Amino acid sequence: MSLLTVNDIHTYYGNIHALKGISLHVNEGEIVTLIGGNGAGKTTTLNTISGITPATEGQVTLAEQDITTMAPHNIVRAGVVQSPEGRKVFTRLTVRENLEMGAFTRTDGGIERDLEDVFKRFPRLKERENQLSGTMSGGEQQMLAMGRALMAKPRILLLDEPSMGLAPLLVKQVFEAIEYLNRQNGTTILLVEQNARMALEVANRGYVLQSGRITHDGPAKELQNDKAIIEAYLGG
Repeated sequence: MSLLTVNDIHTYYGNIHALKGISLHVNEGEIVTLIGGNGAGKTTTLNTISGITPATEGQVTLAEQDITTMAPHNIVRAGVVQSPEGRKVFTRLTVRENLEMGAFTRTDGGIERDLEDVFKRFPRLKERENQLSGTMSGGEQQMLAMGRALMAKPRILLLDEPSMGLAPLLVKQVFEAIEYLNRQNGTTILLVEQNARMALEVANRGYVLQSGRITHDGPAKELQNDKAIIEAYLGG
């Protein structure tokens, strides 16, 4: 069943037509990746879904609920949570305080339990619980950004370039964490990633974005074997 549906979305930055009729869907329990070069519109797609850069035309639905014109904080409450490009942790807050900030929209009584769950998934964060996040490594900050997003109890997690700027060993760890969250925790994920090879390895399906338009889509294994995609994005 489709959890998130983006239908014919157009998004502008002033006079710049950034997204030109984007349509995609993410089924419950899937990892779907959106790949493409710099400036293709990947981050804009996530920001449009999140309400940060509202669509001018088209519709975004979450489990058939229209969220197109919702304010970003209400979209988070509905269950769409974004882990932004560049991590953007609160550098002067501790690891624990960052995670608690992820739950700021929640009013239920399960926050402490979910905090402990994040620590179980990311043991390094437990070790750094009282450390200022600005003093952590890039890989640790990425784990923190993902954990903070999970504290909002997402129905779908939007990950924007989680491997950006990380050493190869840390990239491997981040993608292992993405697989773990999906396979073991059942988290539905829409992954924007410039490392197309790694993204297609963990994804069920993928979309290729070029100049604000979807040019290819299909099962991840098929995209991995597509000659045009290999030449353009996989270094073949």
